[in-house]
Amino acid sequence: MLVTGVVVYVLWTGSLLMMFGLPSQLTFTLYFAPPAVITYYGAQRSRRNERRWNLTQWALWVRYMTLGHRPVINGGRRAAERHEWMPLRARLGERAEAFVELPGMGAFENALGKDAPRPTAGRAVPFDSKTRLYGPDAVYRARKRTGSKPQ
Repeated sequence: MLVTGVVVYVLWTGSLLMMFGLPSQLTFTLYFAPPAVITYYGAQRSRRNERRWNLTQWALWVRYMTLGHRPVINGGRRAAERHEWMPLRARLGERAEAFVELPGMGAFENALGKDAPRPTAGRAVPFDSKTRLYGPDAVYRARKRTGSKPQ
């Protein structure tokens, strides 16, 4: 948490120093409060995924919004073409329509992408596998039948 806080603090304060110079008494809070708040809340465990920090969740959300969903094609053997990526309007879902309806936000209509559905790239991948749980007695009988030895 300390390393993350130092990195956030250096990036934030460094960028503000380059743009505006040294802080005055009025802007001192603007220089030092945001990194502390980001570090404090970002270092807490995420409510959606216990194994991640909030900062990681935020970074993944920003990456998803900027780069979008890039499909895995043929097990990752081929990179997705640009036209196969999911457009921003599809990523935002209903929030995109609510955003465009806000006063003055209609100018972003073209930036969100088209609303037309995209053609599929191939046949659908079936997800019909059945999972089975074998107990130790069934595994023992199967090993006896095949004659394999445990390693």
